[in-house]
Amino acid sequence: MGAELTNKILDKKIVQRVAKLSSLAVKEDELAVYAADLGGIINWMEQLNEVDITDVQPMVGTEIAQLRLREDVVTDGECKEDVLSNAPKRIADFYAVPKVVE
Repeated sequence: MGAELTNKILDKKIVQRVAKLSSLAVKEDELAVYAADLGGIINWMEQLNEVDITDVQPMVGTEIAQLRLREDVVTDGECKEDVLSNAPKRIADFYAVPKVVE
């Protein structure tokens, strides 16, 4: 599908229909702009289809990748004083915050 054909297929009427199906409000004077933009996107996708990928290995997917597992241990991080040093106000080992709900 060439650029000329894409532009013929994506007319204002189709853009208006896509906008309606997408629940988007598109002004009448914007339809031609969106038709050109969508046509450009479709043309770009067609260019990607022309790329020869016969010798390209697929990216790591769920069936190839192995998860790097670690032991699930609950700790406090052993950095309580470092964390609490950022508090503008604290009470003992807790952040002091203004009362929000009465």
